[in-house]
Parts: sequence; structure tokens; C-alpha cells
Amino acid sequence: MITEFFMPLKKVPTVTHQQKKVTVVNGKPVFYEPEELKAARSKLMAHLGQHVPENQYKHSVRLMVKWCFPVTGNHKHGEYKYTKPDTDNLQKLLKDCMTDCGYWKDDALVVSEIVEKFWAETPGIYIKIEAI
Repeated sequence: MITEFFMPLKKVPTVTHQQKKVTVVNGKPVFYEPEELKAARSKLMAHLGQHVPENQYKHSVRLMVKWCFPVTGNHKHGEYKYTKPDTDNLQKLLKDCMTDCGYWKDDALVVSEIVEKFWAETPGIYIKIEAI
């Protein structure tokens, strides 16, 4: 089984899962998502929801993601983006959203990951999931 799609996005979410906040209530830590993270999660969920496979992945998968950021400065279309945010931080929120949408039961099923960041004329996120 293969699921493959491109989500064109005017602004690719750069807020990361690591940006959760903590506050202390009655002497106990309480974690929460700031508004920017909630907005990024909501945006990803809306786009990902349109591509949920008919059958949920139940076994090992390879996940390929190409993060395509709008071309700026002296950069060219297709050039690797070597500046922040880090790919591992981007992936965490994306995979959590994919789990919540029902692509798979748990993102632990992702046993192989290929992640790349590019400058692109059409910004967005390309995703390919392949059962292996």
C-alpha cells in the first residue's frame, strides 16, 4: 500500500512540537500548547485530513517527507534548505497529526524515514507513505 500527496501551503508551519510550554498550578507542572503551536497543529490536521488512507497502516512503513519552503534571498528552487527549523523538530508535530488523523495507530510503525528540506517555488509538504 502506498499513500502519496502534496499539500500546497502558502506558509509552511515552522513551529515545532518542542515549543510546548509549562506552567505550575498548585505546585504541579502543567504542559500546554501556545496559540502558535495550536494554529500550526490545526492547519496540518485540516490538510492531512483530506488525504487519510481508506485503510489504516497496521505494519511497518517508510515515511518520506519533503518540506518545501518559499524561495527567499539568493536561494534557488530545488536547493536544499540548511537553516532552521531542524527536520526532527518538524517531523514530530507532523507525525503526531498523522496519528491523530488515523493514518496509523501509532507513529512507532514508522521504521524508515527520509526527510528533506528545500527552497521551492511552490511551498508545501510532499508526503509518501509506503508499507514495507
